[in-house]
Amino acid sequence: MASASRKKKPANSTSDSTESDTAAPKRSSARRSTAKAMAANQKEISVSEFFAKNRHLLGFDNPRKALLTTVKEAVDNSLDACEEAGILPEIWVHIQQTGTNRYKVGIQDNGPGILKKQIPLIFGKLLYGSKFHRLRQSRGQQGIGISAAGMYGVQTTGKPVKIISKVSVRKPAHYYEIQIDTKKNEPKILNGKGEGVDIPPGAKGEKVIEKHGIEWVDQPHGTRVTIELEAKYVRGRGSVDEYLQQTAIANPHITLHYTDPEDYVYEYLRSAEVLPPEPKEIKPHPYGVEIGRLAQMIEESEPMTTSEFFRTKFSRLTPGVTRKLCEAAGVTMRTGIRKLNRSHADKIYEKIQTTKISPPATDCICPIGEDLILKGLHQVVPGEFYAAATRPPSVYRGNPFQIEVGLAYGGSAPTQNVTMDLLIELLEETDTRTVRQFLIHTFNGLGGEGADKIVKTAKLKTRQNPSGLKPKDREKLFEAMKNVNVAEGQQMEVMRYANRVPLQFQQSACAVTQTVIGTNWRGYGLSQSRGAMPKGPVSLMVHIASVWVPFTSESKEAIASYPEIQKEIRLGLQAVGRKLGMYLRRRQRVKQQSDRREIFMRYLKEVSGAVSAINGAEKDELYDQLLKVAKKVTSDADMQLDDRGRPIEEDPTEMDLGDNVLIVDPAEHEAAINRVEKVEEDEEMEEGYEEEAECEEEQEE
Repeated sequence: MASASRKKKPANSTSDSTESDTAAPKRSSARRSTAKAMAANQKEISVSEFFAKNRHLLGFDNPRKALLTTVKEAVDNSLDACEEAGILPEIWVHIQQTGTNRYKVGIQDNGPGILKKQIPLIFGKLLYGSKFHRLRQSRGQQGIGISAAGMYGVQTTGKPVKIISKVSVRKPAHYYEIQIDTKKNEPKILNGKGEGVDIPPGAKGEKVIEKHGIEWVDQPHGTRVTIELEAKYVRGRGSVDEYLQQTAIANPHITLHYTDPEDYVYEYLRSAEVLPPEPKEIKPHPYGVEIGRLAQMIEESEPMTTSEFFRTKFSRLTPGVTRKLCEAAGVTMRTGIRKLNRSHADKIYEKIQTTKISPPATDCICPIGEDLILKGLHQVVPGEFYAAATRPPSVYRGNPFQIEVGLAYGGSAPTQNVTMDLLIELLEETDTRTVRQFLIHTFNGLGGEGADKIVKTAKLKTRQNPSGLKPKDREKLFEAMKNVNVAEGQQMEVMRYANRVPLQFQQSACAVTQTVIGTNWRGYGLSQSRGAMPKGPVSLMVHIASVWVPFTSESKEAIASYPEIQKEIRLGLQAVGRKLGMYLRRRQRVKQQSDRREIFMRYLKEVSGAVSAINGAEKDELYDQLLKVAKKVTSDADMQLDDRGRPIEEDPTEMDLGDNVLIVDPAEHEAAINRVEKVEEDEEMEEGYEEEAECEEEQEE
């Protein structure tokens, strides 16, 4: 077998180097550019221009996500405005398809309205808002969301953002058509010769609205924004439908009217008639201020003493702590703040890190509350057991926050609690195209896998129309719905919230998901593989309320993994997990005793007959005595629990799950079946239908 060999090149060989030198291209000595030419090309970048080219940072990286982000930003702004004005929120969301992959989104609220001069700035200028510098809980933070949604709409469809706002029933409404000048980050008003249009109040204004085709639900005050954009509407996870449903859970004080692109109307009525307490604004806590920010605050401060500076600019700094900070910097409390330099700031910052300072006040955050979490979950999520836990406030980087956890455990699937008459009625009402779509859209919490199991068991065609099912097919479908265990292998559904706002994307990157996976749920009666979500008919919600939520990106889709936050989430999960474990163990015990009693009952007559034959005892009397013993031994089978988990007519101390639980009959749960109503047809179409019916009657006669 031949082997390859390499020869070493002689050290004095010059022929190869000469050839390579002559073959190499000559370098040009002339410069391609100069410092002056490079300086001429440098210019300031507008924030609008930056985000227009990097819209994925704001959640507009694909059409499906863009639709959700647009609705989310508008609804969040509406809720914040209503709550700040002390108005119980009522919101209208309307999505209409205007072309291939093109949708028009309209969101209206009953809020206080917006002043005329502020409308173009709010909807046509990025990084403009009132929440960025305030340390208090709010849904919006950066002043980017709704204006970025309008900018995306203009870029993808060329249609301007349409805004109509009304502050009083006696004052005119203001109507604008706006687009953003991305080069200058300034609004460009397209209607009313660049000044917008004022719509007079009363009947005259109604005629103007009707004449110009302005979309508006008649309200004494409020704001409506309409954006047409390139988008994709889908149902299921990460959809607008799911977002609005989860919003209703975390905000039980709102009424939400939602019309989807297929003209179905969903109504989420408020279950709480009281607004949440208004969070108060606080000053920065010393632990949350970094060295650069501290030096800047000292430099920009108006003339005052050092003592007055710390008292007015920070929270929780007592005179004793202030004196320690001044001593560390080598100054007195009466020293003017303008006399402090960077070295003083360094010493003060170092002393802050080693000084014990009281945590910040917690009246700047407003948790949902255990009772409202239970109400919200029960209204929207089908189940039989609900539990909630609100953790005490805690702090990360000087920012107060609070963790809340809610859990819903669903017993039997909603498909197993339906009668044949109700199924026929639902099949006649639905407008879905396939049986699979009918199951998913009608029965909440079913999912695609469960629907596929039912369709396969019923031996129906995958594309079969539900309205065209024959009586035999309906019976097969009913039997499959009753007998198929759709909960088998079902994975826990985790709903993440930040300041009452649902987070739909980047689940794996979120501290909530990581903490849920890292919790041992096997001890609470659920099955769980290592490094995976637990399995079972469980819906879990985790809410963080904070003055500044640490999102991982500008799109606000995942929470950063601070150890302090993950610790509080873990303790909240354990609190509801313990209650779930107690409930499941009690339920399992009742089931075991019930099965045991059934076995006793099966053989008691034979045993009493055999004993009577042996010793001549009265058979019926012996049977009654054995029956009493069997019932006494299996007494747990008769146990019934009230809606708080306490045994009825039993010792209440035997099992007390606390006040923050709710137990209901899943068969009677209103949220299990989603019965939507179609938008009413026009009067002309109704008259047409009546005429057709009359013609058919005449032909029959």
